[in-house]
Amino acid sequence: MDPLIIVPLFVTGRTARRDAAPTEIYDHPTTIAGMGQLGRCLKSLSSVREMGRIAILVVADSTIRTAAEKKARAIAADHPALSVMVIGKDEASLVAQRIARTNVGLLSNEIGLSGYGGVRNLGLVLAQVLGHDSVVFLDDDEVVDDPEFLVKGMYGLGKLTKKGIPILVKTGYYLNSAGTYHALSESHWYDKYWQQAEAFNQWIDTAMAGPRLSRSNHVCGGCLAIHREAFRRLAFDPWIARGEDLDYLLNLRMYGSDVWFDNQWQLTHLPPATKSEGTRFRQDIFRWLYEFRKMEYSRTQIDLHQVKPASLEPYPGPFLQPGIDKRIRRTAQLRSLGRPDKAAYRQAARAATAEAQIYAERNCSKYFEFQLIWPELMHRLQEDVELKQALLQRAGLADDEPDAPARALDPGSTGDIRLNLAE
Repeated sequence: MDPLIIVPLFVTGRTARRDAAPTEIYDHPTTIAGMGQLGRCLKSLSSVREMGRIAILVVADSTIRTAAEKKARAIAADHPALSVMVIGKDEASLVAQRIARTNVGLLSNEIGLSGYGGVRNLGLVLAQVLGHDSVVFLDDDEVVDDPEFLVKGMYGLGKLTKKGIPILVKTGYYLNSAGTYHALSESHWYDKYWQQAEAFNQWIDTAMAGPRLSRSNHVCGGCLAIHREAFRRLAFDPWIARGEDLDYLLNLRMYGSDVWFDNQWQLTHLPPATKSEGTRFRQDIFRWLYEFRKMEYSRTQIDLHQVKPASLEPYPGPFLQPGIDKRIRRTAQLRSLGRPDKAAYRQAARAATAEAQIYAERNCSKYFEFQLIWPELMHRLQEDVELKQALLQRAGLADDEPDAPARALDPGSTGDIRLNLAE
């Protein structure tokens, strides 16, 4: 197989934007002054067998975007043995204009360099345009120690189980800095209503003891492989604040497919320290309330499979049950008493009863509307030779289709990027 390796790179300045939308706050952004983790990740990929094309998607605020893209390209240039293309604003604009010309709708919020789901959707579109048969998502704060990482990642993908079930999406697992796949979280009195780490550890112990490939209840978004038969049919949800990888599993089940867990496919995840626990928990509030409301809405749609929380035990089922808003509120209140980040947890507690509920109610149906047009969009972008050539030329990479017509495209200024494409 020929996977496109997609590495989102979230870059931040010295201070975070206070007016950022819930979908524009990221867990472990790289500081513009550093960006050392990307180099470490690319260095580890240099030893991986059958490594193909890598796309780095640079997500940054407009005030630092140019500097972030420049740094990303400089880091990529330090690894000449790898085939790396950096996707910044100009490249994303080329894609956006081509999407606009497909006449399927205005999708600037759904596909692009903003929000976890939107960024992943841009990666899927790139794979379609560039002609890859699969994608592998990695994170820049990861290290791949196994030379057979891609071989293992492609194991079983696109094949059928003994019962004839296609394996179209699969995930591996993370090792942390302690060398274990368990979530490193101690249970305290203020976590009485939020036993997330314990539930995850219970699930993964069972999955690790089972066969190599088993149906998964969890997704590691930085160790995720998707076959084209899946990514052509199903998009990520751009409206979820975080946890878009697990959300993709739920979407797959709603549309009749699944994610498979490979207990022999792993890498090491070394994220930087979280600056604000309370802020991250606030994102979790938006995430779980939105997920709960979205699943409730899905049950009103006769063309979707019903996904019940009981089928997702021991994790994440408990976080999709009625009463999740009360558990969130109680946890935020207790942590505001017992954790150092008291003010942020108090703010999170208020969010549980106000803005997060409103956000979930307003947006819970939008993914299903977007999903109606996604397959047609991907169909219209298939074999888009001109856009493919433009992206590869900008990246300085050779086209693997030498007989395709080559017409250089100049994006010109940021505000005047055009594609001369036949309808």
